[in-house]
Amino acid sequence: MADRILNPTHAGGYGQAGPALVDSGDLASPGIPHTPTAIEAIDLVKDYGRGDGAVHALRGVNIRFGKGRFTAIMGPSGSGKSTLMHTLAGLDGTTGGRIIFDGADITRLNDRQLTLLRRRQIGFIFQSFNLLPMFTAEQNIIMPLTLAGNKPDRAWFDMLVDTLGLRERLGHRPNELSGGQQQRVAIARALISKPSIVFADEPTGNLDSLSSAEVLSFLKQSVRELGQTVIMVTHDAVAASYADRAIVFADGRIVADQADPSAEAMSQLLVHEAEGAGNALRSGQALGAGSRTRHAQSPAHGLRAQG
Repeated sequence: MADRILNPTHAGGYGQAGPALVDSGDLASPGIPHTPTAIEAIDLVKDYGRGDGAVHALRGVNIRFGKGRFTAIMGPSGSGKSTLMHTLAGLDGTTGGRIIFDGADITRLNDRQLTLLRRRQIGFIFQSFNLLPMFTAEQNIIMPLTLAGNKPDRAWFDMLVDTLGLRERLGHRPNELSGGQQQRVAIARALISKPSIVFADEPTGNLDSLSSAEVLSFLKQSVRELGQTVIMVTHDAVAASYADRAIVFADGRIVADQADPSAEAMSQLLVHEAEGAGNALRSGQALGAGSRTRHAQSPAHGLRAQG
């Protein structure tokens, strides 16, 4: 299958010319084809802290992710996108709502059950690779199976290795591999156990543009040819353009849901959200300054200050 790798020079220009704002809970919204559900969040709430100092990371999020689809989650820092991924993957608890995965509400599972779920049904790709330096590429790839006490499916292993172009690197340790090669090893490791879903957290954040294009092409290929479900968090509009669908987060809510995203459309959406956040911040600062000015000038305040 090595000769079937997609062109890594993909320019990121698909489909619609501009962003489409739709109901984030409706997988069958215009432009987004209906497919069986891989995982679903229902009225999902996540708060950090309590009282006036609480941070509302997720505010009643409703969304479904289709099986065999590549979805990108975007948004500025602090928007809630990473929190959504961590809660969907069972890495972080929730304050309210449900997460339905494989017919079960995973918010009701205990720590041991969540660990088994992640080990058996979820693959992870991280920005920092997280390869074990003392092991070879091959040993790193099969590590999830080793930890579970399972033997690798050699046909599946060979297919992944050949597709990712790692055959000549299997005996190398991470410090003998380039950044792009290390991330390809991480992708093979995420796929080796045939997971139901792969979560990718900024998978190209530490890569140059060419290596990024190769990694994104491999992820896209895993969806198209292997039927994999991939949910990727990214800040990069070009990275999002490889996905079938892109979701934009702001202030703990989904504000846009774009089918066949282009890099241009996603850049425009991100700029729009950044400008909106900046305007809100300036407005809040102005209101606060005005309140302090009025308070300082009031007679009552002057009397209290003197007393």
